[in-house]
Amino acid sequence: MRVLRNEKTRRVALMGLLFALSVVLSFLEGTLTPLLGLPPGVKLGLANVVVMYALFFLGRGSAFTLVLLKSFFVLLTRGAMAGALSLGGGLLSLGVMAVLCLFRSRPSVFILSVCGAITHNFGQLLVINLLMTQSVYTLYYAPVLLLSGLGMGALTSVGLKALLPALEKLGFQRFQK
Repeated sequence: MRVLRNEKTRRVALMGLLFALSVVLSFLEGTLTPLLGLPPGVKLGLANVVVMYALFFLGRGSAFTLVLLKSFFVLLTRGAMAGALSLGGGLLSLGVMAVLCLFRSRPSVFILSVCGAITHNFGQLLVINLLMTQSVYTLYYAPVLLLSGLGMGALTSVGLKALLPALEKLGFQRFQK
């Protein structure tokens, strides 16, 4: 019983650390994006590394919890529209990555990351179209979001791949659930 309690405590502590890390990465991303001169709506996706990590190591439920916590934090700090964009993009992205992880031959981290980034962008585009503009003209921005999803998804996959060896040395195994 004591071992089970310690495992639950460890998991809660890890989720808290992951949430804090996603908030810090989101803040860093918000600071870097204007300096890089990226088009409107294009972000580096640094915080998505944390969600992918949670999906691979802790399972879909933990990744879903992180998406909800991140979106709620964005809602509190940046407003309702930003919160809705975070939630819409995060849920669609996580859903696609979770479905891809169900396949017998799991796609590579690169493929999962790129698919997640592209669907995150399109989830946000859908939210904008449904809640804000209600116009098909927003779809003209889709090619920009597709290309940025490819590029930023590749970047986040490199980030996660760089972290995996260090995480394995700390005792984390790949793809537990």
